[in-house]
Amino acid sequence: MYINVLGAGLAGCEAAWQIAERGISVRLFEMKPKKKTPAHKSDDFCELICSNSLKAARVESAAGLLKEEMRRFGSLLMSCADQCTVPAGGALAVDREKFSSMVTETIRSHPLIEIIEEEVTELPDDAVTVIATGPLTSDALAEKIIERCGGSLHFFDAAAPVITTESIDMNNAFTASRYDKGGDDAYINCPMNKDEYEAFHAALISAERAPRHDVDVMNPKVYEGCMPVEILAQRGLDTLRFGPMKPVGLRDPRTGHRPWAVLQLRTENSEKTMYNLVGFQTNLKFSEQRRVFGMIPALKNAEYVRYGVMHRNTFLNSPKVLNADYSMKDDPNLFFAGQMTGVEGYMESASSGLLAGINAVKRTRGEETLILPIETMIGALSDYIANAQTKDFQPMGANLGILPPLDTHIRDKKERAAAYAGRALEKLDKYLWA
Repeated sequence: MYINVLGAGLAGCEAAWQIAERGISVRLFEMKPKKKTPAHKSDDFCELICSNSLKAARVESAAGLLKEEMRRFGSLLMSCADQCTVPAGGALAVDREKFSSMVTETIRSHPLIEIIEEEVTELPDDAVTVIATGPLTSDALAEKIIERCGGSLHFFDAAAPVITTESIDMNNAFTASRYDKGGDDAYINCPMNKDEYEAFHAALISAERAPRHDVDVMNPKVYEGCMPVEILAQRGLDTLRFGPMKPVGLRDPRTGHRPWAVLQLRTENSEKTMYNLVGFQTNLKFSEQRRVFGMIPALKNAEYVRYGVMHRNTFLNSPKVLNADYSMKDDPNLFFAGQMTGVEGYMESASSGLLAGINAVKRTRGEETLILPIETMIGALSDYIANAQTKDFQPMGANLGILPPLDTHIRDKKERAAAYAGRALEKLDKYLWA
């Protein structure tokens, strides 16, 4: 008896782990290292492409609540993430290479997980299967999925550049977290005055972008959560100042005042030899990234370890084809997990893999599958992908808005978030200890 898992990304690795830990053999198919997508560089599993941040750490937040729920399920990815942290203020960020390496080593060493390094081009029918091949599923398999599911949707996703620490001009930068949360060294802040910012903005909106191919001709959407900075800038002169370059909660020690605009840099690894440009996902040509981002005083001599890139993402019209246990409505032995289901975010993807893996085991054993209470964040996300009442289904990340309202109205935002988290964990614990 075995279960197939296709894809060794975040959802696939979490699914494989949950299955194997429940005593059933796993055949984990991964086309790397023989074949990679345009966005992947590493041979390891669970490669983090867009950012090394797993969002807010505190439990009294949507992202933090999701991660705590996963911990209580014995999540492999959360265990590895907690061991690979790097400073990030109030967020949980990881050394992406150490994180991927740890997950890879753990998966490869599990006695019940067999790694099959080959591209899958057909949907398996020999066993219960979890498809977690991600938003960059190879063309051959993507065609089979689209055919099987009656079509899919597309959008473009973008990643931010990464630069070397030694190339940052610290004479024009300072270390601090917003409102002094998370330690003074959590971020390197690159301030700009009004004239510098307006010149930068003008250059950014007129800069030359890299050409896009493939499904670009189909007029795909760009997902709001990963909107390229140059597109954001086109919405208005102050859009970036109220977005990724907001200066609130920061004070430049050189002037004693709040800067006009600030680019924050977050460390990529525990050695702090690399930093990424927070919120600066981009599709500019590489030469334009050097030129335009070099107008930020602290980055005038920046050396790029990785330039920002833009790539295709694919996701299903899940409310039409998937159940809340992540199985297909017309094929209970076929499960989907990860971003292709319409959950957006690293840990959101992993949480869908966790639930799909558990349910694949239950399906194999002839048991009733698990659908968590919608008061939990994992349950609310799975309910959204199965039951979203919208004609234009779009990816959804963890947020308090998808949880049912509280019985009593709480005006204070922090107290309200704490109440949501308390209710969710109480509901989850009742299930876990039942």
